[in-house]
Amino acid sequence: MKQNLTASQTQQLALTPQLRQALAVLQMSAAELEAEVADAVESNPLLEWEETAAGEMDAEREYPAAETQREESEENEQEDWSAQHDDADWGEHDDDWSPGNSGSSHDEDGESQAERQAAQESLQEHLLWQLGLSHLGPRDMQIGAALIDAIDNDGYLREPLQNIAEALPPQWQIGTDDILPVLHLIQHFDPLAVGSRDLSECLTVQLQSLPDETPARALALKIAAEMIERLPKIGAAGVARECGCDNSEAEAAIALLRTLDPRPGARIGDIDHDAYITPDARIFRQKGRWQVALTRAARPAVAISREYAQMAAEAAGSDGQYLRGRLQEARWLLKNIEQRGETLLRILQCLIREQSAFLEYGQAALRPLTLREIASQLELHESTISRAIARKYVHTPRGTLALRDFFASGIDNEGVAASSTAIQSMIRELIDAENPRKPLSDSALTEKLKEAGIPVARRTVAKYREALGIPSSQERVRL
Repeated sequence: MKQNLTASQTQQLALTPQLRQALAVLQMSAAELEAEVADAVESNPLLEWEETAAGEMDAEREYPAAETQREESEENEQEDWSAQHDDADWGEHDDDWSPGNSGSSHDEDGESQAERQAAQESLQEHLLWQLGLSHLGPRDMQIGAALIDAIDNDGYLREPLQNIAEALPPQWQIGTDDILPVLHLIQHFDPLAVGSRDLSECLTVQLQSLPDETPARALALKIAAEMIERLPKIGAAGVARECGCDNSEAEAAIALLRTLDPRPGARIGDIDHDAYITPDARIFRQKGRWQVALTRAARPAVAISREYAQMAAEAAGSDGQYLRGRLQEARWLLKNIEQRGETLLRILQCLIREQSAFLEYGQAALRPLTLREIASQLELHESTISRAIARKYVHTPRGTLALRDFFASGIDNEGVAASSTAIQSMIRELIDAENPRKPLSDSALTEKLKEAGIPVARRTVAKYREALGIPSSQERVRL
């Protein structure tokens, strides 16, 4: 064979430090963003708090989001809703691995009580919500719920799949081959790789989600699959020896592995019970139209110090190199905060367009809406939407709501679509108004819903009633 030298051009997508930071900032809650910015100001001399532009700090950027009135057909639909419904309203891992209601009452400062409540959500609740928007059949939904229930606080599934299969209804004859597809779906929920059965699988799932062109990805996959448990002992030299690669290539792969999260479930639900809910935005009516604006929490009042920026431009040697490096870091942070805010605004604008009736009339008018629909409108990945809305809140005339409250699974019978949340709200209204001496049975509730234009099966009504914690009609008679 003849050896020769050739030159070629290729395009690669590198997971750069600023891209990693952008992903991290996007997922932060308002309180986490505030803490991140405070740490950055303390450690980076190029950043400082804005103290001289108080008026500018207080000004909120308002964006026309969506008109309350939509097309004529939707206007008629909202009028029907208003006629029927009131305003009632991520065992054992090395420590070196670390991850790179609507109330309306206000206090004297004008702060909603909901904003002062703990923003605590368990990992299971976070996963079950995503499961409900996954368009699975009843059998796979039961499998998914059983899997989620067995996931521990670190986000790992340590229960054998055979045990989970045996705990499911025997008439379905579910085996491990039936469970695996649902498990793989859950592993791609937010947080990514939740439900992994060991550290190797956890890191592999996260690596597989990266573009094929990511530098060192292939070698990192090999390390994760074959030698992750031995990595602390063999180090980069051992990896290079076993894989037949250069030390620099091994070090790059290990560096990539260290950017991953070995405990994906730990950050969900790990919130101080005394923490306050801090809205990222507010929704309000102005001249008959719904508007949305970012709050100060979503736009921390931080800027680049002009004095230090001038020093960075004039300094030479190691001092100049240091200052210019910190200047670039400061610019990255400010840009990523701005991108976070813009993404939130785009999502909120879509939510207002799709759920204006919800804002007008409450839960009974909540439309079926999934992450996929919003992702399609914004031309973003579904997982990006999931990460962007996680632990984000918005202040509305109906109180402080989680962005996830604007999404709901639904049913579609004979062309009539309704969200499960809206149907549950209607069931509660019907039961609240029933004759206590003659409570409505599930069959009677089904008939009344059909009369209201919502054809649902009796078993669906029973499921929603139980989800609301409402006893059966026989039990309500005794109560």
